[in-house]
Amino acid sequence: MGRLLRTKPLHLLLQESQESGEHSLRRTLGPWNLLALGVGAIIGAGIFVLVGTAAAQHAGPAIVLSFVLAGIGCAFAGLCYAEFAALIPVAGSAYTYGYATLGELFGWIIGWDLVLEYAVSAAGVASGWSGTISSLLRDFGVYLPARWAATPGTPLVLWNGHWEPLAAVQPLLEKSGFVISSLPHTSAWFNLPAFLVVMALTLLLVRGVKESASFNGVVVVLKVATVLTFIGIAAVFLFHHPEARAANWHPFIPKNTGTFGQFGWSGIVRGAGVIFFAYIGFDSVSTAAQEAKNPQRDMPIGILGSLAICTVLYIALGGLLTGVMHYSRLNVAAPVALGIDATGVAWGSLLIKVGSLLGLSTAILVTLLGQSRVFYSMSKDGLLPPWVGTVHPRWRTPWISTLAVGFCVALFAALVPISVIGELVSIGTLLAFSIVCAGVWVLRVKQPDLARPFRTPMVPLVPILGIAISLLMMVSLPLDTWIRLVVWLGIGLAIYFLYGIRHSRVQSMKASFPLGEEPPAR
Repeated sequence: MGRLLRTKPLHLLLQESQESGEHSLRRTLGPWNLLALGVGAIIGAGIFVLVGTAAAQHAGPAIVLSFVLAGIGCAFAGLCYAEFAALIPVAGSAYTYGYATLGELFGWIIGWDLVLEYAVSAAGVASGWSGTISSLLRDFGVYLPARWAATPGTPLVLWNGHWEPLAAVQPLLEKSGFVISSLPHTSAWFNLPAFLVVMALTLLLVRGVKESASFNGVVVVLKVATVLTFIGIAAVFLFHHPEARAANWHPFIPKNTGTFGQFGWSGIVRGAGVIFFAYIGFDSVSTAAQEAKNPQRDMPIGILGSLAICTVLYIALGGLLTGVMHYSRLNVAAPVALGIDATGVAWGSLLIKVGSLLGLSTAILVTLLGQSRVFYSMSKDGLLPPWVGTVHPRWRTPWISTLAVGFCVALFAALVPISVIGELVSIGTLLAFSIVCAGVWVLRVKQPDLARPFRTPMVPLVPILGIAISLLMMVSLPLDTWIRLVVWLGIGLAIYFLYGIRHSRVQSMKASFPLGEEPPAR
């Protein structure tokens, strides 16, 4: 057991962070790039997609309280991430932090778990992108083949001369007394738009992180403008239509159905666990630490700044969305697009949908970047094969792992429903947050005098609260999500014991050193 808990020496991590040359990542990102990366990742599927699912199935208008709860948990975790990102400015994010403080086994677990956070979340965002492009094209009379624009098994009905996802029209049909079974039914086969957008952004990432960051920076401005536009239009609409807000916001906390997580206060907690997906992104800033010009100063700005901006926007948008559209109708792939249609502002609808498309694109971009950088770090440590960490000599990006991750994510987006994706991402993210918070506490005990460019305040209180809130939201998630997590981690542990532990650099370096002693710095 002692071998499994060997930590990666901090001096070795700092040495890696200062590497240069054609086989290392290029430092090109400043504070605004990092802030934009964070906002670009955070404002994505959670707010443009999963807010509808969480409101319709769990919290109702009280989704606002779910955002508050999730935001508080993220604030505690964000402070811990900021300390680590400034102290250990390498590409591995939570994987590296867990490795340095809790040991190799925990490092592997969190690295494998991050696949659920980054790769799977990119698939979820791509699903939302597909729903939004379908909605936008319908406004111009263009209808994508529905069977090729949704995941396999998605029920479709023929309505008004074209196929629509049943979830999008069912509440409206039931309200009007229409017999749904009388409509022609079919099922979708493959989500082709989701597949194509992931592959296109993967190729952009292969080309270079600076180019990707520049594209992201421009789109983030447009994305924030999109969210603000929706907030403005929806606020004006509700001001002039008090009957709509009275009907849609009542009851603010729908009565629990008798099942945990289906409305009531338990629904608020479960809603927080589901839309926690919306907050992943601030931590993906830390995966770009090895490409930051001044990580000690700029990483806390990127992490905490993006989290603060997005939390305020989320609370406002969630409340207004459930005001303009009854929560029961929001369980669709593009709920914000549906909500803006309800206001009747045609130009606003077009702007929101275009902005949503751009926003979802940057969210896919940043999460794909994060996943490839985590695998890059794991490969450098010997836990994954060397080809995973191969850096392109010209573009200086981990191009092979980027292509491999992108293709797998594209297939996942095309085949797996977003509701399953969202819960998987949330539980994976919450586990990562818990381990990072624990890591800050452990390192403060082990090395209290270590020079820290940024210090998490009130340790151990902040880490303990971060762990407690994360575990609370994990417990609120369904049993089948826990089963998927256990199965996924089981697969990861099999890979670790069959390959990783045999090729680990730390294990080979420390073979001749007793546990607890580090080899001298070279």
